[in-house]
Amino acid sequence: MNILVINCGSSSLKFQLINAQSEELIAKGLCERIGIEGSQMTYTPTGKDKIQVTKPMPDHTAAVKLVLDALTNKDTGVVESLDEIGAVGHRIVHGGENFARSTLITDEVIRAIEACNDLAPLHNPANLIGINSCRELMPHTPMVAVFDTAFHQTMPEEAYLYGIPYHYYADYKVRRYGFHGTSHSYVSHQAAQMLGRNYEELKMIICHLGNGASVSAIKNGKCVDTSMGLTPLEGLIMGTRSGDMDPAIVEFLCNKEGKSVHDILNVLNKESGVLGLSEGYSSDFRDLEKGYHAGEEPSIRAMKSFAYRVVKYIGAYAAAMNGVDVICFTAGIGENNPFIRKMICSYLGYLGISMNEEENAKRGEEAVISNPESAVKVFVIPTNEELAIARETLELVK
Repeated sequence: MNILVINCGSSSLKFQLINAQSEELIAKGLCERIGIEGSQMTYTPTGKDKIQVTKPMPDHTAAVKLVLDALTNKDTGVVESLDEIGAVGHRIVHGGENFARSTLITDEVIRAIEACNDLAPLHNPANLIGINSCRELMPHTPMVAVFDTAFHQTMPEEAYLYGIPYHYYADYKVRRYGFHGTSHSYVSHQAAQMLGRNYEELKMIICHLGNGASVSAIKNGKCVDTSMGLTPLEGLIMGTRSGDMDPAIVEFLCNKEGKSVHDILNVLNKESGVLGLSEGYSSDFRDLEKGYHAGEEPSIRAMKSFAYRVVKYIGAYAAAMNGVDVICFTAGIGENNPFIRKMICSYLGYLGISMNEEENAKRGEEAVISNPESAVKVFVIPTNEELAIARETLELVK
């Protein structure tokens, strides 16, 4: 069965077509600037040249139609008809407490996702647009919603509750949800396979380090804690997000600068993190690493602060699980930046970790970067959220 994976943003649409049985990628692409002048699609059939199509996409339905036309094109397509697409898997950012697992999409499910829009106002409405567009163009094809938050729904109450009056949770579901769940699930299962051990027997810490970054603790096959919260703003210092901070800072800055709460939250989401710490130099760790080695203080400050925050979460989660068997690095920075991995692991000698410098030098590939005698195994595992979505979709429709 071929499964189409859709990841819909407010003005973009990423897609992959995957053979669910062999797990081979058939084609992938990206529609950009949807609803904006200059919209274009990049489409790459596996093993063939990239194709760029510049064409107006006034809305997401037009973008989905362009994707389906590309996949079935008689010259450059990869399937003869839409009948060869057995299901569509949709990435949904926020499922709240309604969804602890992926689910077949129905009208009732759509209403439940809409009810979570307040929790992810930038993402869920766009995800829903993608669902509705696909349902319009592929009315007889089963569709599955795969939630970023679902994997973390196994957290115990003491991990997900905030220290605020309980009625805010009871009335409005204000709690920690966590994100990147599809990635954390995929990488942790891959780690168990690499170890040759039962997933339900392990204590794992997964470090998903990209422009958005999060750490999760997985004990006996269940997520017991994760660094992001009600929104993706909580947790690690990130590319442009502040991560953990005293909430009183918001009021303090509002008063000092005459700005609204909305203005300051925009600063915390888009102008903070390593971008802010480097005095606006860059949120790209390739730039920051160059600056670090050149002795530039803003880059040094940003890199050290980022690594330190990751280390704190690793230590906290090792304590919460009373030990750890394996630590995994994944996502853009985690997979491709040996220097930041070395910075982080340099703090972890107390766990009995011994790093293999040669293996750690690898970029973008699966590797064991700890020495054989290391008490805790350290892995680099490239994430594949699209494949994880395809797997979840197959389980529900086969």
